[in-house]
Amino acid sequence: MKNQTLLRRLAFALAGLASAWRTENSFKTHAAAAVAVVAVLLWLKPTPLWWAIATLTIAFVVAAELFNTAVEGLADHLHPEQHAAIKTVKDCAAGAVLVASIAALGVAAAFVYDLVLG
Repeated sequence: MKNQTLLRRLAFALAGLASAWRTENSFKTHAAAAVAVVAVLLWLKPTPLWWAIATLTIAFVVAAELFNTAVEGLADHLHPEQHAAIKTVKDCAAGAVLVASIAALGVAAAFVYDLVLG
């Protein structure tokens, strides 16, 4: 599907987001967390730098979850039986989401620290 129009490529991306929303509870959890973070930022009105950091952090976690969903779906489709190598691939993808989520908690801790002591 090379050389598609921008609108067509955007439709593919939105279809991917919709699919993740329908099939992945973790994606819904991350989306809810993103909404909560934005609500807190709207309430506390931090500096634009904190908005930028939060936006990048949210995007990083959601992107990791989308990659994890894609890897798991492809692996399950290509090799539906249990296999040690496929398990390792899927575990690594899940580990990437965990690392991104822990990093997001670090950003949240820095935000709270800055808010309280800054």
